[in-house]
Amino acid sequence: MINTEALNIINDYITKKIPRVFKEKSDTFPYPFIDPGSIYDGNLWDWDSFWTVYSLFGYIKHVCIDDDLKNKFIEHAKGGVLNFLHFQMDDGYIPMMVGGLAGEGLSSYLLEKHKEGLVLNMHKPFLCQQIALINENIKTYDWISDHIQPLLKYFKCYDRYYFNETCGLYVWADDVMIGFDNDPATFGRPRFSTANVYLNAFMVSEFDAMIKILNHFKQKEHCKLFTNKKQALIAAIQAECWDARDQFFYSADIDIKTRSYDWFHKGLGVFWKSLPIKVRTWTGFIPLYANIATKEQAEVIVKKHITDPHTFASDFGIRSLSKDEKMYNLEATNNPSNWLGPIWLVVNYVVFKGLLNYGYVDEAVTLCNQTLTLLSKDIKKSGDMHEYYNPETGEPIMSPGFLNWNVLVNNMADELNRSALL
Repeated sequence: MINTEALNIINDYITKKIPRVFKEKSDTFPYPFIDPGSIYDGNLWDWDSFWTVYSLFGYIKHVCIDDDLKNKFIEHAKGGVLNFLHFQMDDGYIPMMVGGLAGEGLSSYLLEKHKEGLVLNMHKPFLCQQIALINENIKTYDWISDHIQPLLKYFKCYDRYYFNETCGLYVWADDVMIGFDNDPATFGRPRFSTANVYLNAFMVSEFDAMIKILNHFKQKEHCKLFTNKKQALIAAIQAECWDARDQFFYSADIDIKTRSYDWFHKGLGVFWKSLPIKVRTWTGFIPLYANIATKEQAEVIVKKHITDPHTFASDFGIRSLSKDEKMYNLEATNNPSNWLGPIWLVVNYVVFKGLLNYGYVDEAVTLCNQTLTLLSKDIKKSGDMHEYYNPETGEPIMSPGFLNWNVLVNNMADELNRSALL
C-alpha cells in the first residue's frame, strides 16, 4: 500500500515550487529548458535534465495541471535537448553542462579546452533517452527529425575518444562532472583508467533509445549497427564488470598492460583485460535498471546487497556507498557533491526500477514508501526538499529547494499502480 498522504504533501510542495525550474530562452540559450532548482538555478545539466523531465512526466500523471502549464513543460523538455545540440562541436562533442548566470564560465571552459585538444568528459549518455522519453509521452519525433546526423556524430565522438577496444568498454576521461561526483572508482584516479559501470550500463540504455529513434525514421542500417553495439557492450559488461565471487557489478580498471624493463617480463605477460575496482557503490545496481543482469544475478544482488541493512539498505532508502567501505562519509560538500553514503533520490529510483524489472514488487513497495516518508517529513519539518539525506537519521544534508529527481516519487507510485493492474 502506497503512503498517499505523504505523496499528497510532496505534490502540494511541487505544485508551489515547479514554476521556478522553467527557464526561458536567452542570449546563452536559444531554447527554453528546465533546471534542477536550488543552487543549480539557471544551468542546464545533462543527466539532471533527463531525470527532471522524467520525473515531471510522472508528476503530470498524478496531478491535474492546466493545459498551458503542460504545453510549457513539453516545450521546455524539448528545449533542453535542442540547447545541447546547439552547442555540439564539429567532432560531435557536447559538453556536460551549459551555464547561465554563474555557470556560464564553466561551459565556456569546457568548450574552449576541447577546441584546444584537451579531451574532457562529454555529455553523459542521456541525450537520446530524453528524446525517447519525450516521444513516449507526446507520441511524435517530428521535433527531432532534422537532428539524426548530429546524434550519430555524438555517438561517434564517444567511440573516438572514450571507447577502449581492448575490453570493449567506455571510459571516463577524468573524474570531473561524472554525475556520481566522488565515485571512488573514478575520483582521484588517472585519466582514462576507469571503465565505470555507471557510464557503460547507462550507455546500454542510450543505445536502446537511439534504436527506437532510428526505427521510427526507418534507418535500418544504423539500427542494425546500434543493435550490435548494444549487444557487444552488454557482453563486455558481463565479462569485465561482473564479479562472480562477490556477486556484484564493479567498475573496472583498464590501465592494464605488461610493463617491460630491459630483460624483465619477457615471459608470460598480462593477458587479462581489466581489474575490478572492488568498492561497492550504488552503480552496481544500474545493470538491473538497464536490464543487463541475468535473472540469477538479479536475485543474488537483491538478496545479498540491496536488502542488507549492514551495507546498502537503510530506513530511508539505499545508501549511495556501502556502509562498510572505508570511505563511507556523510559530510555536506559541493563540488564535488557527496555520494559516499548519503541517500540520493535518483539512487532510490534506479534501484526501485531495477526491482520492478525483475519482479521484486514487495521490495519496490518498501523502497517507494521509504522515499515518500523521507521527503514528506522533510517538507513538514523544514518546508523544503533537499538534494541529499543522512541514511542513518533521515535528516537533510544540504541544498534546500532541490526538485530534479526528488520528484521521481510520483513515477514510483505510478509504476506500482500499473504493475498491480498487470
